Amino acid sequence: MKVELNRVDQDFHFEAKGASGITVNIDAGENIGGHNAGARPMELLLMGLGGCTSIDVILILKKQRQALEDLKLRIEGEREKIEGTEMTPFRKINIHFMFKGALDPKKVEKAIELSMEKYCSATAQLSCSAAITHSFEINT
Repeated sequence: MKVELNRVDQDFHFEAKGASGITVNIDAGENIGGHNAGARPMELLLMGLGGCTSIDVILILKKQRQALEDLKLRIEGEREKIEGTEMTPFRKINIHFMFKGALDPKKVEKAIELSMEKYCSATAQLSCSAAITHSFEINT
């Protein structure tokens, strides 16, 4: 896998593009001279995690013939400063899935567990340094 970043301005705004050809804007906060013209890099990590596990869960629920109408996620990450550096990696991440549809809760739980334990590469990558937990709710 390869991505390219191209600087857009003289500050921190970049356009990133991968093999899909879709552009993603990345920028820093205004507090350090950015222009708020894109997502922050650490936000993108959480977004990537959410996207990866969501795709898995949707595919699994489709195979289970579940009537999924909608899916939203709320992902919260807690960061911790590494002593002697400015690095603040995620140490705890919680993914809360909000499903809509006539779904079997046991099948939903199984789909999430399969994603977290067997399929989601982003989970595998981030779980080396952060405890990843999940929860869900189903609204009909």
